[in-house]
Amino acid sequence: MASISALPTPVAAPAPIPLRQILPWATFGVVLAVVLLYFVGAEQGITSVIAGETVHEFVHDGRHLLGFPCH
Repeated sequence: MASISALPTPVAAPAPIPLRQILPWATFGVVLAVVLLYFVGAEQGITSVIAGETVHEFVHDGRHLLGFPCH
């Protein structure tokens, strides 16, 4: 017969990740978000970093979805 225990077995908590390991990834994520926000929100006209309308047309629907005017 199997013995049934009324007491739950303790579960080991995962070790915390040091800030020193998270910081580079968090910085990368923030920089990537700012670059994407620039391309969706401001890459047009006089402020354009890339010449032409290619980037503007590529992010056009996303620009309207996020509420940025472009016309």
